[in-house]
Amino acid sequence: MPRPPSSAPIWLFDLDNTLHDASRAVFGRLNQSMTEYIVTHLGLPHPEADALRLHYWRRYGATLLGLERHHGIRAAHFLAQTHTLPGLEGALSMPHVDRMALLRLPGRKILLTNAPAEYAQRVLTTLDLAGVFETVVSIEAMRVFGDLRPKPDTRMLRVVLARLKLPAHRCILVEDTLANLRSAQKLGLGTVWMRHYLKDNPHGPETATGRGRPRWLHARIRRLRALHHWRPHRPR
Repeated sequence: MPRPPSSAPIWLFDLDNTLHDASRAVFGRLNQSMTEYIVTHLGLPHPEADALRLHYWRRYGATLLGLERHHGIRAAHFLAQTHTLPGLEGALSMPHVDRMALLRLPGRKILLTNAPAEYAQRVLTTLDLAGVFETVVSIEAMRVFGDLRPKPDTRMLRVVLARLKLPAHRCILVEDTLANLRSAQKLGLGTVWMRHYLKDNPHGPETATGRGRPRWLHARIRRLRALHHWRPHRPR
């Protein structure tokens, strides 16, 4: 396959609720699995464990980060225990038009997800996207000087750009989470907010829902095919 020209965009795609409907297929089961993990390993009652899971997700962008920082939970153990999700493949789906739009989208494509690598590969394989991305940057690869730094941490993103030799001005992050987009724009990336799957998000609604668009947000989309119809124009 010929390499895209040096002027072509470099797309950094999130996975859950960006490429597929994780609110319906995954998040409910995953949230339950994480809460049960906290009940088992921290000895909290279920309501307190559930509140702690959500608190750490909102504060750090990933429940795991709070558990590792404040409770000494080992990341590998937490990810292995909470992301088994038997029967996951049967619950996954992606609109055919979105898959085709992604396949035809010009430029390099990289997956950047706070999910673990094994889970990401299961989802990509099931959605027939395993060959679309040149690399997958999962949460295991988001350590900076030994500390876990998942999205929205700008330090991690800066390290990933340097490691993969990606010029920030050519990169565009496509995400469902506004905090991650805001951090990316600080480094000079284009920002595209995927809103199609947010209505039923059990993590809670995103807040930039007014008529105006934040200055740091490049574009809002509901379908991946919309990426074909505009050209990058950085917010000022």
